[in-house]
Amino acid sequence: MAIMGRILAIDYGLRRTGVAVSDPLRIIAGGLETVPTNQLDAWLAGYMAKEVVDIIVVGKPTTVRGEASESFAAIAPFVERLRKTYPDKEIVFHDERFTSVLAHRAMIDGGMRKMQRRDKAVVDKISATIILQSYMESRDYLER
Repeated sequence: MAIMGRILAIDYGLRRTGVAVSDPLRIIAGGLETVPTNQLDAWLAGYMAKEVVDIIVVGKPTTVRGEASESFAAIAPFVERLRKTYPDKEIVFHDERFTSVLAHRAMIDGGMRKMQRRDKAVVDKISATIILQSYMESRDYLER
């Protein structure tokens, strides 16, 4: 059986970026870190040097109609850099509609206090986890 690398998910933001990763067997998605976006490239290089990652999933901000939103313009250059830096990795977009809403719901359901829920870094990390879990459950991934 071939060794599989992890799946890494990115909830890219202008200030902060949430990162989530699968376990080595690709069964469970877990929040990993919230990184200042201006330090993301260096953080990813360090992580990739330590862990085997095969797939990078980037949340694609879309409108309710499913069209790319205005914030996608900031993500496209980042993804191009990723593709050049990591040509051996599969880089895919995954719809991130409603992830912030779902993250807040998960925080409430998990019993987090209001002050904790206001921490945007926590929201970003949970959003990345939701993007990853959604991708892992999606037809795009399961039919590979």
